[in-house]
Amino acid sequence: MIEIKDLHKSYKMGSNSLHVLKGINFTAESGELVAIMGSSGSGKSTLLNILGMLDEADSGDYTLDGVPIKNLNETKAAKYRNKFLGFIFQSFNLINYKSAMENVALPLYYQKIPRKERQERAMKYLEQVGLKEWAHHLPSELSGGQKQRVAIARAMAAEPKVLLADEPTGALDSTTSYEVMDLIQKINDEGNTILVVTHEDDIAHMCKRIIHLKDGVIEKDEKVTQVRASQYV
Repeated sequence: MIEIKDLHKSYKMGSNSLHVLKGINFTAESGELVAIMGSSGSGKSTLLNILGMLDEADSGDYTLDGVPIKNLNETKAAKYRNKFLGFIFQSFNLINYKSAMENVALPLYYQKIPRKERQERAMKYLEQVGLKEWAHHLPSELSGGQKQRVAIARAMAAEPKVLLADEPTGALDSTTSYEVMDLIQKINDEGNTILVVTHEDDIAHMCKRIIHLKDGVIEKDEKVTQVRASQYV
C-alpha cells in the first residue's frame, strides 16, 4: 500500500523557486492498477521520482507497505528500491551487452541471491512474458515490444511490492502498446500493485483508476471502468 500525505516539492531556479508539487494526497491500496496523467509540467515526473525514491519531497509523508520513506541517503534509498519497487521505463533501460536472461536476473544479483536461483527465477519470468525462447538473445536482437517484455520480467523478478511504469508504451506502436498493457493487466490480475504514468488516454483507461495532475495538484481522482487490452490484441 502507498500512502502520500500533503507532499510538497520545490526546485530552486536561480533566485526563484518553482513549486512543482503543492500538497498531494492519495492512497493506493494493494492490488490497484492506477494511471497518473498530466501534461508536461503537471508534476507527474516529480511525483514518480519521489515514489521511486530517486528524489525526496520537501515536506509531507510517504509511506510504502507501512514503512515511512524519509531521511534517505543513497545506500538506504537503493536498499528500499530493491526491496519494494520494480521499474518499467519508456526507453527499456536494458544493458546492451547482456542477454535477456542476464538483464532480468540483474536485480537479484544486488539482492545477493545465488547464481543458480537467479537464473531459474529469470527464466520463470521470461516464460511468464512469453520470451523463454529469447532468453539468450541480446537486446539488439529484440523488437521494441520484446524489449519492454524483458523490462517487465526484470521488474517482476525481484517480486516487488509495487511496480512503477513510466510511460511504458511511449516508445511503442499502438498494437505493441496494447500487447504490453495486456501483460500489465494480467500481472495486476494476480494481485500486484501497479502505477502507470501516461499521457495517453486509451492507456489510462486500461487501468482501474485515473489520477489527473495539473499544476502540481490532483485535479481529479476517478475510478473508471477498465478497458481490457486483450480485445485489441
